[in-house]
Amino acid sequence: MRDNWPPKKIALTPGKRVLFLTKDLDLIKQQLYDGLNLKMEDLSVEDLLDDINTDVMTPAWVCFDHDPAEIAKNAYAGLMHNGLRVFREKALKDGNFEVIVSGQRKGTGSSRETAAQCERWAGINIVIAASFAPIHERNNINLGQLMGDHAMLERLQQGEELALSEFTGRYDPVTQLILERGGLFPFAKALKSGGLDLPPLDTPSRPMTMAERIISRNLVGQPDGQCVKPEDPVIAQVQGGYSHEFTTAQVHTFLQEEYGDDYTLPNPSKFAVFEDHLLYAQHNPKFVPFMHKVQTLRDLQVAFQQHAGVRDYSAVDGVSPGICHQVAREEFIEIGDFIQATDSHTCMGGASNALTWGVGATEYANLVSAGFTFVKVPESIRFELVGELNHGCTAKDVILAILADHARKELTLNRSMEFGGPGLTSLSVDERATLCNMATECSGRTGICEADDALMEWMLNSQSNLDEAEQRSRMVKPDEGAHYHGGVHTIDLSTIVPMVAHPGDPDEGIPSDPTNGANIDDIGAVHFDIAYGGSCTAGKEDDIAYYAEVCQAAKDAGLSVKEGVDFYIQYGSGQVKALAERKGWHDLFLEVGVKLIDPGCGACIGAGPGVSITPEQVTVSAINRNFQGRSGPGKLYLASPLTVAASAFTGIISAWNSELFA
Repeated sequence: MRDNWPPKKIALTPGKRVLFLTKDLDLIKQQLYDGLNLKMEDLSVEDLLDDINTDVMTPAWVCFDHDPAEIAKNAYAGLMHNGLRVFREKALKDGNFEVIVSGQRKGTGSSRETAAQCERWAGINIVIAASFAPIHERNNINLGQLMGDHAMLERLQQGEELALSEFTGRYDPVTQLILERGGLFPFAKALKSGGLDLPPLDTPSRPMTMAERIISRNLVGQPDGQCVKPEDPVIAQVQGGYSHEFTTAQVHTFLQEEYGDDYTLPNPSKFAVFEDHLLYAQHNPKFVPFMHKVQTLRDLQVAFQQHAGVRDYSAVDGVSPGICHQVAREEFIEIGDFIQATDSHTCMGGASNALTWGVGATEYANLVSAGFTFVKVPESIRFELVGELNHGCTAKDVILAILADHARKELTLNRSMEFGGPGLTSLSVDERATLCNMATECSGRTGICEADDALMEWMLNSQSNLDEAEQRSRMVKPDEGAHYHGGVHTIDLSTIVPMVAHPGDPDEGIPSDPTNGANIDDIGAVHFDIAYGGSCTAGKEDDIAYYAEVCQAAKDAGLSVKEGVDFYIQYGSGQVKALAERKGWHDLFLEVGVKLIDPGCGACIGAGPGVSITPEQVTVSAINRNFQGRSGPGKLYLASPLTVAASAFTGIISAWNSELFA
């Protein structure tokens, strides 16, 4: 960490520069390479890039380095213009910038802490934005990065000194202490040594949401029954978590640096490592030059697992047990758990009525060594589901509708998205997992579903060791009268129609984003080259059943995958693949021309079969994100498993109905 940071007074350093990330990408280039200096007073917030995602800041191949100083050399390597990098290697660092400025929702997408690290180790001390995605904001806090607004920047550029409290005062007292200490590790060390006192919690008794109730019963150092409210800063016990080969190396390295080579973990049995993200990296030509770095990440993960004794989900003979989020819910997430992991789609565990969310490597390293973590209680938004989905629609269409409406309006920003109502009972547990999984696409803090008998049956089938009575005692529902800061929103499932999220137009300042929702009936005839069914979002048992439904109808109609289309299905776990084999679906897929891939992540993160190879290629995909470059250089439409499968046989993006092949 930086010595003597932060100072009590914050001012711009003479000779240092401010970088404005503008929608006009040529202006960014002029700042980077021509010495152009801009002032906030000459710009408006509308001139600045919105929705800068973590893939843009540190694409997957950049994350193959675990040393933050190396990562910083390729900061913003994913920001492209006319097929070329806007930021050349070392451009951010060599530009002598100490402030970086953008628009709304800075840091959407993955939980990767590398996105914050690339700025911090390139010399950025102050990050200015209209709003921040919650995980990215927390990662900045953990690294000691100061975050402010555009009015504060204008004052700084006019020569003012601002009190440190102007940057920290909008946060709770504990977060203020973390920032004032320069980040999470300095804070934790001071706390352990007795150099800090935490403020007492005095929230009176009140009705609580599901997220609030789970946090309340995991409080550390508070009396039993202590209530919490949004923004309360608390220390909470964590039941478990996991990391994967993209992140474990940093966790292991950070723990060694902070606590010595002989560090230990207090409860390794509920923590795990997964080899799932990079198993198929060699299939992407772009990643081949970095395979030696990938092997280093794998080796460091093995070293961590052997040292710490956590659960081991390494690949066996080149085959992964499955995607971490899917396997975790199948094997060790229990009802009512509080789980954190180094991946933004950790929130998928909310389908099990658990509180789950993603964190960065620094935060995970701290919590896995302590068994508890700092939590700022999130606000909540409730979705009251009524009715039932029409045939041809899935939970993916529901969440795409929420993304296009509620998320675009920022109603979900940094909030726990809670799902309940009579319509929820019509959705399978796997479908509920889709809703929770994509809460992070809504820039929500997490997603969580109410528990019912269907969940209990699913839990007992997945984890036969569980005691039903104990699990029922752990079920969490919101208290009557609980307050939802984001409101209560009724969604009639019967009104949902098949949807896509279109690829946007990044060259024109329209980001590739899951919020670009459109009804399939409104997009016209969109031809494509690749159909991909897989990922944690769409590789579950129910998703495979959807693919099978369409493939069986195609077979009955004498059809095979459309000529010129590559249709991939990738299983989410070994358990899912075994089901497909028992049902005969595996052979069915092969018979109609599907290309099958063993369990694991893949095209979702650009690492495996199914990625586009050229910018001209178009993909329709059941994954969770359509960020530019996320799944190859081509354009990507997000859709449901049913839409992806139906489209593979028609050659144009098509909604599924039973008469489609008639």
